[in-house]
Amino acid sequence: MKPEIAMPVILFSGILYVRRDALENSLDLLRGAFGPVNYESGEIPFTVTDYYIPEMGSPILRKFVAFDRLVDPSRLADIKLKTIEMENTLAPEEKRTVNLDPGYMDYNKVVLASAKYNGQKIYLGRGIYADPTLCYEKGKFLPYAWSFPDFKLGIYDDVFLKIREQYMAALKRK
Repeated sequence: MKPEIAMPVILFSGILYVRRDALENSLDLLRGAFGPVNYESGEIPFTVTDYYIPEMGSPILRKFVAFDRLVDPSRLADIKLKTIEMENTLAPEEKRTVNLDPGYMDYNKVVLASAKYNGQKIYLGRGIYADPTLCYEKGKFLPYAWSFPDFKLGIYDDVFLKIREQYMAALKRK
């Protein structure tokens, strides 16, 4: 069997933030690195954990953005490293003002990039892992047993369905 080149995927990023200026600065950096945004969610309260409060403060909000250009999924590690660099650029006194969670979506799944090991994660190199988070089946996204609690709750289902619409439209244009 001859290996096939992967279909391009839609790149997105989750953004955790408290301050509006930190959000705007991160959006500027993301657009500069990954191109125009074709989808931006509304603000979603992030209340499933207190993990980020000591570093970022509260109340923490989440927003998702998806980018216009489709990318090769093999770029995920480089993309995560770039977003870590962005977080550090926006971090006065070593405290992050934003948490950027890049990932991609293809026909069947949502994959997040991670710098932390866990049993289900697939090592990509340079300290970065791919974390399969949601699968698409019969018109909806379903979490895996290991998915983050907020993804399990379905809070982002509408967001990912809209990103999937953008992805399908981009594939048709290609």
